[in-house]
Amino acid sequence: MGMAAMTVERWLTLGSGVGISIMFLWSKVQNHIPAALSVYLTTSATKLASYVNPYLQITISEQGLERFQRSEFFLTVEAYLSDACARRARKLKAELGKDSNNLQVSVDDYEAVTDEFSGTTLWWYASKKQSNARSLINLYPGQDESRFYRVVFHSRYRDLVVKSYLPFVLGEGRAVTVKNRQRRLFTNNASKNWNPYRANSCWSHVPFEHPATFDTLAMDPEQKEAIVDDLKAFQEGKEYYAKVGKAWKRGYLLYGPPGTGKSTMIAAMANFLDYDVYDLELTAVKNNTELRKLFIETTGKSIIVIEDIDCSIDLTGKRLKAKKPSASKESGEDDKPKLPGEPEKDEAPKVTLSGLLNFIDGLWSSCGGERIIMFTTNHKEKLDPALIRRGRMDKHIEMSYCSFGGFKVLAKNYLDIVVEHDMFGEIRQLLEETDMSPADVAENLMPMSKKKKRGPEECLLGLIEALKKAKEDTAAVAKAKGEEEAEMKNANKEKEDGDVKKAKAWEDANGDIHEAS
Repeated sequence: MGMAAMTVERWLTLGSGVGISIMFLWSKVQNHIPAALSVYLTTSATKLASYVNPYLQITISEQGLERFQRSEFFLTVEAYLSDACARRARKLKAELGKDSNNLQVSVDDYEAVTDEFSGTTLWWYASKKQSNARSLINLYPGQDESRFYRVVFHSRYRDLVVKSYLPFVLGEGRAVTVKNRQRRLFTNNASKNWNPYRANSCWSHVPFEHPATFDTLAMDPEQKEAIVDDLKAFQEGKEYYAKVGKAWKRGYLLYGPPGTGKSTMIAAMANFLDYDVYDLELTAVKNNTELRKLFIETTGKSIIVIEDIDCSIDLTGKRLKAKKPSASKESGEDDKPKLPGEPEKDEAPKVTLSGLLNFIDGLWSSCGGERIIMFTTNHKEKLDPALIRRGRMDKHIEMSYCSFGGFKVLAKNYLDIVVEHDMFGEIRQLLEETDMSPADVAENLMPMSKKKKRGPEECLLGLIEALKKAKEDTAAVAKAKGEEEAEMKNANKEKEDGDVKKAKAWEDANGDIHEAS
């Protein structure tokens, strides 16, 4: 411990001793003097104590206000000190951070470090004390002892510390926590598995380890650059969103045929922004109320994804018509009591279009910030226009078939080809004439086949053959479709001609009858 820290410690010890003595004597005499004199002496004693000990201290305890949960402020201070002040400590401890695979080195117990802020020196002490009450449930090792951090500073800097320094520590600590944490992929639990007595039980998570990045994403470079710029503007737009009066969130709609990289785009966005991903399965949500609960339990710096939204639930607001009473119902079988564990007879999801719209941009969407809400679909035309209008799905991104620019990215990723190749011209022409998804192109570029490892030329030749075959298949399908349409047209024409002949024969027959009469 440095000389300055030892001096502060002595001042605190001296001040505490004097304060205890003054309070003890004051408790003995205050009941035997007039009230006016009591007020005067109390003020004088306070001033005397401030002269004896000019230092103040603020304690951040490990135990939070909520039972069985560690204080978020304590964890944030721990992250801040480990990043900003641990280099100046002589006693350190190392452990894996929460939700992280990175080694975190922090200040050990009973150690002191100094920090500088706006020209002011502050002293931090890491310590622990015996808990007054013991819990039957030990959530953390050493539950009998409670750790705390204490910051000490001169009394003249009280406003600076409370109004500026501690908020600064909170912001910096949160940034360090986000930087060091292991990003997670969440999925919502089925309603019947929820535990209302356990925090965050509506979501389960695993480490998010998808390797996709924008550098490896098979997409036109200009389109990629536009998406990256949009993400940067959103991530840095907290003050702008507050200025224009909008919740700090943004909606993206990814649409296009299967295999065009919609899920890979989500992973690339998460890796670029360093966000968690919440994969929301709407069919597991019981009603709109549970949908709101799920949204409240999500954190900032996250992407909330609903994949294949056109297939998830009926979002038109329509419900199945009531069925006619069956024989079993008429016989009274439905009146039997439900056995324990027997599923409900109507377990259809009750999430409505209105509930989903409120989830996206209603009042509840402003609970928390820095969230991206993302829908994917293979059929954009099937979605309700109210669901995908600007303001809800702010940016629509078409994930189309593989372009030549996307192919060049895949050739670099799979074959390490970074310059133009002799076969690129033919491949460009075939890609312009044929629809092939990036997933199919990537499969044809895989160097590893079932029999042997292929070289770059073999892979490119294989892709050319696959594109030619796809072109022939497309032409054959178009030809068959044209022939079918021609046959239908001829059949309709023959039917029309037959109907005309029948009508004319009927008219001729009726004309002969009239003439005879």
